[in-house]
Amino acid sequence: MGLARMRLLSLGILGSTVSAAVMLAACSGSEAVQTTPPSGRGGGPGGGQGAAVPVTVAMAVRKPMPITIQAIGTVIAASTVSVRAQITGEMTSVNFKEGEDVDQGQVLVTLDKRPLEAALQLAQANLDRDLAQAANARAQARRYDDLANRGIATREQVDTSRTQAAALDATVAADKANVENATVQLTYATIRSPMSGRAGLLQVHPGNLVRANDTTTIVTINKITPVYVSFSVPEAQLPALKRYLAAQGTLPVSALAPTESGAPSTGRVNFIDNAVDPTTGTIKVKGTFPNDDRRLWPGQFVNATVTLTSEPNAVVVPSAAVQTGQQGTFVFMVTSNQTVELRPVAVARIAGDDTVVQTGVAPGDTVVTDGHLRLVPGSRVSIKNSGAAKGTP
Repeated sequence: MGLARMRLLSLGILGSTVSAAVMLAACSGSEAVQTTPPSGRGGGPGGGQGAAVPVTVAMAVRKPMPITIQAIGTVIAASTVSVRAQITGEMTSVNFKEGEDVDQGQVLVTLDKRPLEAALQLAQANLDRDLAQAANARAQARRYDDLANRGIATREQVDTSRTQAAALDATVAADKANVENATVQLTYATIRSPMSGRAGLLQVHPGNLVRANDTTTIVTINKITPVYVSFSVPEAQLPALKRYLAAQGTLPVSALAPTESGAPSTGRVNFIDNAVDPTTGTIKVKGTFPNDDRRLWPGQFVNATVTLTSEPNAVVVPSAAVQTGQQGTFVFMVTSNQTVELRPVAVARIAGDDTVVQTGVAPGDTVVTDGHLRLVPGSRVSIKNSGAAKGTP
Protein backbone atom coordinates (compact mmCIF):
# COMPACT_ATOMS: atom_id res chain seq x y z
CA MET A 1 0.00 0.00 0.00
CA GLY A 2 2.86 2.40 0.78
CA LEU A 3 4.73 1.42 -2.39
CA ALA A 4 1.75 2.24 -4.64
CA ARG A 5 1.32 5.65 -3.02
CA MET A 6 4.98 6.45 -3.69
CA ARG A 7 4.65 5.52 -7.38
CA LEU A 8 1.62 7.79 -7.80
CA LEU A 9 3.52 10.65 -6.16
CA SER A 10 6.46 10.14 -8.52
CA LEU A 11 4.16 10.20 -11.57
CA GLY A 12 2.50 13.43 -10.35
CA ILE A 13 5.90 15.12 -9.95
CA LEU A 14 6.91 14.00 -13.47
CA GLY A 15 3.63 15.29 -14.98
CA SER A 16 4.08 18.68 -13.34
CA THR A 17 7.61 18.89 -14.74
CA VAL A 18 6.42 18.09 -18.28
CA SER A 19 3.57 20.69 -18.05
CA ALA A 20 5.99 23.35 -16.91
CA ALA A 21 8.30 22.57 -19.82
CA VAL A 22 5.43 22.82 -22.31
CA MET A 23 4.30 26.16 -20.87
CA LEU A 24 7.86 27.48 -20.99
CA ALA A 25 8.19 26.48 -24.64
CA ALA A 26 4.89 28.17 -25.48
CA CYS A 27 5.99 31.37 -23.76
CA SER A 28 9.28 31.28 -25.59
CA GLY A 29 7.49 30.86 -28.94
CA SER A 30 5.20 33.78 -28.17
CA GLU A 31 8.16 35.97 -27.32
CA ALA A 32 9.79 34.92 -30.57
CA VAL A 33 6.74 35.99 -32.53
CA GLN A 34 6.58 39.29 -30.70
CA THR A 35 10.23 40.05 -31.28
CA THR A 36 9.77 39.68 -35.05
CA PRO A 37 9.63 43.24 -36.40
CA PRO A 38 6.28 44.05 -38.07
CA SER A 39 6.37 44.75 -41.76
CA GLY A 40 5.25 48.30 -42.51
CA ARG A 41 2.84 49.23 -45.38
CA GLY A 42 4.94 49.21 -48.48
CA GLY A 43 8.16 48.80 -46.46
CA GLY A 44 10.22 51.31 -44.52
CA PRO A 45 12.27 54.17 -45.97
CA GLY A 46 14.35 53.01 -48.86
CA GLY A 47 11.94 50.14 -49.53
CA GLY A 48 14.16 47.66 -47.76
CA GLN A 49 11.29 45.66 -46.25
CA GLY A 50 7.76 44.58 -47.28
CA ALA A 51 6.29 43.44 -50.58
CA ALA A 52 6.40 45.80 -53.56
CA VAL A 53 3.13 47.61 -54.29
CA PRO A 54 1.86 47.03 -57.86
CA VAL A 55 1.18 50.36 -59.58
CA THR A 56 0.45 51.78 -63.01
CA VAL A 57 2.65 54.63 -64.16
CA ALA A 58 2.96 57.20 -66.92
CA MET A 59 5.64 59.59 -68.03
CA ALA A 60 5.40 63.36 -67.86
CA VAL A 61 5.75 64.83 -71.35
CA ARG A 62 6.15 68.22 -72.96
CA LYS A 63 3.60 68.91 -75.70
CA PRO A 64 1.32 71.65 -77.04
CA MET A 65 -1.81 72.15 -74.95
CA PRO A 66 -4.81 74.37 -75.72
CA ILE A 67 -5.89 77.16 -73.39
CA THR A 68 -9.65 76.86 -73.14
CA ILE A 69 -12.76 78.20 -71.44
CA GLN A 70 -15.32 75.56 -70.49
CA ALA A 71 -19.00 76.08 -69.79
CA ILE A 72 -22.36 74.34 -69.90
CA GLY A 73 -24.39 75.44 -72.91
CA THR A 74 -27.81 75.00 -74.45
CA VAL A 75 -28.49 74.18 -78.09
CA ILE A 76 -30.78 76.70 -79.82
CA ALA A 77 -32.39 76.31 -83.22
CA ALA A 78 -31.14 78.81 -85.79
CA SER A 79 -34.77 79.75 -86.49
CA THR A 80 -38.11 78.71 -85.02
CA VAL A 81 -41.54 79.26 -86.56
CA SER A 82 -44.87 78.53 -84.90
CA VAL A 83 -47.35 77.86 -87.70
CA ARG A 84 -50.85 79.25 -87.06
CA ALA A 85 -53.92 79.81 -89.22
CA GLN A 86 -54.59 83.30 -90.57
CA ILE A 87 -58.26 82.57 -91.36
CA THR A 88 -61.06 80.68 -89.70
CA GLY A 89 -62.00 77.38 -91.23
CA GLU A 90 -62.15 73.62 -90.92
CA MET A 91 -58.89 71.72 -91.40
CA THR A 92 -59.35 69.29 -94.27
CA SER A 93 -55.93 67.67 -94.77
CA VAL A 94 -52.39 67.34 -93.41
CA ASN A 95 -49.61 66.89 -95.95
CA PHE A 96 -46.55 66.15 -93.80
CA LYS A 97 -45.42 63.70 -91.15
CA GLU A 98 -44.49 64.69 -87.64
CA GLY A 99 -40.75 64.83 -87.09
CA GLU A 100 -39.78 64.87 -90.78
CA ASP A 101 -37.89 67.53 -92.71
CA VAL A 102 -39.99 70.01 -94.65
CA ASP A 103 -38.94 72.41 -97.40
CA GLN A 104 -39.73 76.08 -97.68
CA GLY A 105 -43.03 76.50 -99.56
CA GLN A 106 -44.13 72.90 -98.95
CA VAL A 107 -47.87 72.53 -98.27
CA LEU A 108 -48.37 71.58 -94.63
CA VAL A 109 -52.17 71.67 -94.12
CA THR A 110 -55.22 72.83 -96.02
CA LEU A 111 -58.46 74.39 -94.79
CA ASP A 112 -61.96 74.33 -96.30
CA LYS A 113 -61.75 76.57 -99.38
CA ARG A 114 -65.40 76.65 -100.43
CA PRO A 115 -66.51 79.80 -98.54
CA LEU A 116 -63.39 81.60 -99.70
CA GLU A 117 -63.88 80.59 -103.32
CA ALA A 118 -67.46 81.84 -103.17
CA ALA A 119 -66.31 85.16 -101.73
CA LEU A 120 -63.75 85.50 -104.52
CA GLN A 121 -66.39 84.81 -107.18
CA LEU A 122 -68.72 87.41 -105.64
CA ALA A 123 -65.94 90.02 -105.60
CA GLN A 124 -65.06 89.23 -109.19
CA ALA A 125 -68.72 89.55 -110.26
CA ASN A 126 -69.02 92.94 -108.57
CA LEU A 127 -65.87 94.05 -110.35
CA ASP A 128 -67.19 92.96 -113.73
CA ARG A 129 -70.53 94.78 -113.14
CA ASP A 130 -68.87 97.99 -112.06
CA LEU A 131 -66.39 97.84 -114.93
CA ALA A 132 -69.33 97.78 -117.35
CA GLN A 133 -71.06 100.64 -115.58
CA ALA A 134 -67.86 102.67 -115.50
CA ALA A 135 -67.32 102.16 -119.22
CA ASN A 136 -70.90 103.37 -119.90
CA ALA A 137 -70.42 106.37 -117.62
CA ARG A 138 -67.27 107.41 -119.45
CA ALA A 139 -69.08 107.10 -122.80
CA GLN A 140 -71.93 109.23 -121.45
CA ALA A 141 -69.46 111.84 -120.26
CA ARG A 142 -67.86 112.02 -123.71
CA ARG A 143 -71.29 112.47 -125.39
CA TYR A 144 -72.24 115.28 -123.04
CA ASP A 145 -68.90 116.96 -123.73
CA ASP A 146 -69.69 116.83 -127.47
CA LEU A 147 -73.23 118.16 -126.94
CA ALA A 148 -71.94 120.95 -124.76
CA ASN A 149 -69.45 121.96 -127.45
CA ARG A 150 -72.38 122.22 -129.90
CA GLY A 151 -74.44 124.16 -127.35
CA ILE A 152 -77.06 121.47 -126.88
CA ALA A 153 -76.15 120.24 -123.35
CA THR A 154 -75.77 122.41 -120.32
CA ARG A 155 -72.64 122.70 -118.27
CA GLU A 156 -74.41 121.06 -115.31
CA GLN A 157 -75.17 117.95 -117.35
CA VAL A 158 -71.50 117.71 -118.37
CA ASP A 159 -70.31 117.97 -114.78
CA THR A 160 -72.85 115.35 -113.63
CA SER A 161 -71.76 112.86 -116.27
CA ARG A 162 -68.13 113.35 -115.43
CA THR A 163 -68.82 112.88 -111.71
CA GLN A 164 -70.71 109.64 -112.31
CA ALA A 165 -67.85 108.30 -114.46
CA ALA A 166 -65.27 109.19 -111.77
CA ALA A 167 -67.41 107.62 -109.04
CA LEU A 168 -67.74 104.40 -111.00
CA ASP A 169 -63.97 104.37 -111.64
CA ALA A 170 -63.47 104.59 -107.87
CA THR A 171 -65.96 101.77 -107.38
CA VAL A 172 -64.00 99.65 -109.84
CA ALA A 173 -60.79 100.33 -107.89
CA ALA A 174 -62.54 99.22 -104.68
CA ASP A 175 -63.82 96.10 -106.42
CA LYS A 176 -60.30 95.26 -107.57
CA ALA A 177 -59.08 95.60 -103.99
CA ASN A 178 -61.88 93.27 -102.86
CA VAL A 179 -60.90 90.73 -105.48
CA GLU A 180 -57.25 90.92 -104.40
CA ASN A 181 -58.23 90.52 -100.74
CA ALA A 182 -60.45 87.54 -101.52
CA THR A 183 -57.58 86.00 -103.50
CA VAL A 184 -55.22 86.44 -100.56
CA GLN A 185 -57.77 84.97 -98.17
CA LEU A 186 -58.08 81.97 -100.45
CA THR A 187 -54.31 81.43 -100.39
CA TYR A 188 -54.44 81.39 -96.58
CA ALA A 189 -56.51 78.21 -96.83
CA THR A 190 -53.34 76.46 -98.02
CA ILE A 191 -50.77 76.74 -95.24
CA ARG A 192 -47.20 76.37 -96.50
CA SER A 193 -43.93 76.02 -94.63
CA PRO A 194 -42.28 79.44 -94.28
CA MET A 195 -38.79 77.87 -94.13
CA SER A 196 -36.91 74.60 -94.44
CA GLY A 197 -36.51 72.71 -91.17
CA ARG A 198 -37.71 69.87 -88.97
CA ALA A 199 -41.43 69.65 -88.22
CA GLY A 200 -42.50 69.02 -84.67
CA LEU A 201 -45.64 67.60 -83.08
CA LEU A 202 -48.94 68.21 -84.89
CA GLN A 203 -51.25 70.03 -82.45
CA VAL A 204 -54.44 70.23 -84.57
CA HIS A 205 -55.84 67.35 -86.62
CA PRO A 206 -58.16 67.25 -89.66
CA GLY A 207 -61.80 67.92 -88.86
CA ASN A 208 -61.07 70.52 -86.21
CA LEU A 209 -62.05 74.15 -86.62
CA VAL A 210 -59.12 76.53 -86.50
CA ARG A 211 -59.55 80.25 -85.96
CA ALA A 212 -57.65 83.20 -87.30
CA ASN A 213 -54.69 84.15 -85.08
CA ASP A 214 -55.61 81.46 -82.56
CA THR A 215 -53.10 80.89 -79.74
CA THR A 216 -53.02 77.18 -80.59
CA THR A 217 -50.05 76.35 -82.79
CA ILE A 218 -50.70 73.90 -85.61
CA VAL A 219 -47.03 72.82 -85.74
CA THR A 220 -43.63 74.23 -84.81
CA ILE A 221 -40.74 74.10 -87.27
CA ASN A 222 -37.12 74.34 -86.13
CA LYS A 223 -34.16 74.99 -88.37
CA ILE A 224 -31.43 72.69 -87.07
CA THR A 225 -28.78 73.11 -89.75
CA PRO A 226 -27.10 75.21 -88.53
CA VAL A 227 -27.76 75.53 -84.80
CA TYR A 228 -26.52 77.84 -82.07
CA VAL A 229 -25.02 76.89 -78.71
CA SER A 230 -25.53 79.54 -76.04
CA PHE A 231 -23.47 79.50 -72.84
CA SER A 232 -22.34 81.87 -70.08
CA VAL A 233 -18.74 82.83 -69.36
CA PRO A 234 -17.60 84.31 -66.00
CA GLU A 235 -16.76 87.99 -66.28
CA ALA A 236 -13.22 87.25 -65.01
CA GLN A 237 -12.55 85.40 -68.29
CA LEU A 238 -14.12 88.08 -70.48
CA PRO A 239 -10.91 90.13 -71.03
CA ALA A 240 -9.02 87.08 -72.34
CA LEU A 241 -11.97 86.09 -74.51
CA LYS A 242 -12.23 89.56 -76.03
CA ARG A 243 -8.47 89.82 -76.53
CA TYR A 244 -8.11 86.57 -78.42
CA LEU A 245 -11.33 87.18 -80.36
CA ALA A 246 -10.09 90.59 -81.48
CA ALA A 247 -6.72 89.13 -82.51
CA GLN A 248 -8.10 86.16 -84.44
CA GLY A 249 -11.46 87.48 -85.61
CA THR A 250 -13.22 84.31 -84.49
CA LEU A 251 -12.58 81.49 -82.03
CA PRO A 252 -13.22 77.75 -82.36
CA VAL A 253 -15.76 76.23 -80.00
CA SER A 254 -16.69 72.60 -79.48
CA ALA A 255 -19.79 71.03 -77.95
CA LEU A 256 -20.45 67.52 -76.69
CA ALA A 257 -23.41 66.10 -74.79
CA PRO A 258 -22.47 64.80 -71.31
CA THR A 259 -23.72 61.31 -72.17
CA GLU A 260 -21.85 61.09 -75.48
CA SER A 261 -18.30 60.02 -76.22
CA GLY A 262 -16.02 60.56 -79.18
CA ALA A 263 -15.12 63.70 -81.07
CA PRO A 264 -17.25 66.76 -80.22
CA SER A 265 -19.11 68.93 -82.71
CA THR A 266 -17.14 71.99 -83.79
CA GLY A 267 -18.23 75.54 -84.54
CA ARG A 268 -17.16 79.17 -84.27
CA VAL A 269 -17.94 81.88 -81.72
CA ASN A 270 -20.02 84.55 -83.43
CA PHE A 271 -21.61 86.55 -80.64
CA ILE A 272 -20.72 88.09 -77.26
CA ASP A 273 -23.49 89.89 -75.42
CA ASN A 274 -23.20 93.64 -74.87
CA ALA A 275 -23.55 93.52 -71.07
CA VAL A 276 -22.59 91.37 -68.10
CA ASP A 277 -25.49 90.00 -66.09
CA PRO A 278 -25.07 91.72 -62.68
CA THR A 279 -27.02 89.02 -60.84
CA THR A 280 -24.76 86.14 -61.96
CA GLY A 281 -21.56 87.91 -62.97
CA THR A 282 -21.54 86.14 -66.34
CA ILE A 283 -21.89 87.17 -69.96
CA LYS A 284 -23.70 85.35 -72.75
CA VAL A 285 -21.66 83.88 -75.60
CA LYS A 286 -23.06 82.11 -78.66
CA GLY A 287 -21.41 79.83 -81.19
CA THR A 288 -22.64 78.66 -84.59
CA PHE A 289 -22.39 74.97 -85.51
CA PRO A 290 -23.05 73.60 -89.03
CA ASN A 291 -24.59 70.48 -87.44
CA ASP A 292 -24.55 68.56 -90.70
CA ASP A 293 -24.56 65.28 -88.78
CA ARG A 294 -27.44 66.56 -86.58
CA ARG A 295 -25.82 65.47 -83.34
CA LEU A 296 -26.93 68.67 -81.64
CA TRP A 297 -30.66 69.03 -80.92
CA PRO A 298 -32.51 72.18 -79.86
CA GLY A 299 -32.97 72.34 -76.09
CA GLN A 300 -30.12 69.91 -75.42
CA PHE A 301 -27.53 70.62 -72.71
CA VAL A 302 -23.90 70.29 -73.85
CA ASN A 303 -20.40 70.88 -72.53
CA ALA A 304 -19.02 73.81 -74.52
CA THR A 305 -15.28 74.50 -74.83
CA VAL A 306 -13.84 77.66 -76.37
CA THR A 307 -10.19 77.36 -77.48
CA LEU A 308 -8.41 80.67 -76.96
CA THR A 309 -4.88 79.67 -78.00
CA SER A 310 -2.33 76.87 -77.58
CA GLU A 311 0.65 76.65 -75.18
CA PRO A 312 3.41 75.03 -77.26
CA ASN A 313 5.65 73.59 -74.49
CA ALA A 314 3.40 72.60 -71.61
CA VAL A 315 4.46 69.91 -69.10
CA VAL A 316 1.60 67.41 -69.00
CA VAL A 317 0.79 64.42 -66.79
CA PRO A 318 -2.35 62.28 -66.75
CA SER A 319 -5.04 63.77 -64.54
CA ALA A 320 -5.24 60.44 -62.68
CA ALA A 321 -1.70 61.00 -61.38
CA VAL A 322 -2.55 64.24 -59.54
CA GLN A 323 -3.80 63.72 -55.98
CA THR A 324 -5.10 66.22 -53.43
CA GLY A 325 -3.99 66.20 -49.79
CA GLN A 326 -4.00 68.50 -46.79
CA GLN A 327 -0.97 70.36 -48.13
CA GLY A 328 -2.37 70.71 -51.66
CA THR A 329 -1.89 68.75 -54.88
CA PHE A 330 0.88 66.20 -55.30
CA VAL A 331 2.04 63.22 -57.32
CA PHE A 332 3.91 60.03 -56.44
CA MET A 333 7.06 60.00 -58.55
CA VAL A 334 8.90 56.73 -59.13
CA THR A 335 12.65 56.99 -58.43
CA SER A 336 15.50 55.02 -59.99
CA ASN A 337 15.53 52.44 -57.16
CA GLN A 338 11.86 51.55 -57.69
CA THR A 339 10.56 53.51 -54.72
CA VAL A 340 8.12 56.42 -54.72
CA GLU A 341 8.64 59.99 -53.66
CA LEU A 342 5.82 62.39 -52.80
CA ARG A 343 6.27 65.48 -54.96
CA PRO A 344 4.08 68.62 -54.48
CA VAL A 345 2.95 70.13 -57.79
CA ALA A 346 1.29 73.34 -58.96
CA VAL A 347 -1.54 72.65 -61.40
CA ALA A 348 -2.06 75.22 -64.15
CA ARG A 349 -5.22 73.77 -65.65
CA ILE A 350 -6.99 70.54 -66.49
CA ALA A 351 -7.82 69.63 -70.08
CA GLY A 352 -9.85 66.43 -70.14
CA ASP A 353 -7.65 63.48 -69.16
CA ASP A 354 -4.51 65.64 -69.09
CA THR A 355 -3.29 68.07 -66.44
CA VAL A 356 -0.86 70.89 -67.19
CA VAL A 357 1.68 71.23 -64.36
CA GLN A 358 3.53 74.47 -63.69
CA THR A 359 6.07 73.23 -61.14
CA GLY A 360 7.04 70.01 -59.39
CA VAL A 361 7.39 67.66 -62.37
CA ALA A 362 9.81 67.70 -65.30
CA PRO A 363 9.47 66.01 -68.69
CA GLY A 364 10.60 62.40 -68.43
CA ASP A 365 9.58 61.93 -64.78
CA THR A 366 7.58 58.78 -64.09
CA VAL A 367 4.44 59.31 -62.00
CA VAL A 368 1.97 56.83 -60.53
CA THR A 369 -1.47 56.85 -62.14
CA ASP A 370 -3.09 53.94 -60.26
CA GLY A 371 -2.41 52.27 -56.90
CA HIS A 372 -2.07 55.39 -54.73
CA LEU A 373 -4.06 54.01 -51.79
CA ARG A 374 -1.28 51.64 -50.67
CA LEU A 375 1.56 54.10 -51.14
CA VAL A 376 3.53 56.17 -48.63
CA PRO A 377 6.75 58.05 -49.31
CA GLY A 378 9.53 55.49 -49.74
CA SER A 379 7.26 52.58 -50.66
CA ARG A 380 8.78 50.03 -52.99
CA VAL A 381 6.71 49.48 -56.14
CA SER A 382 6.42 47.08 -59.02
CA ILE A 383 5.33 48.61 -62.32
CA LYS A 384 2.53 46.74 -64.09
CA ASN A 385 2.82 48.68 -67.36
CA SER A 386 6.57 48.72 -67.79
CA GLY A 387 6.27 50.14 -71.31
CA ALA A 388 4.81 53.41 -69.98
CA ALA A 389 7.82 53.91 -67.72
CA LYS A 390 10.04 53.82 -70.81
CA GLY A 391 7.94 56.37 -72.59
CA THR A 392 6.05 53.96 -74.87
CA PRO A 393 2.25 53.68 -74.89
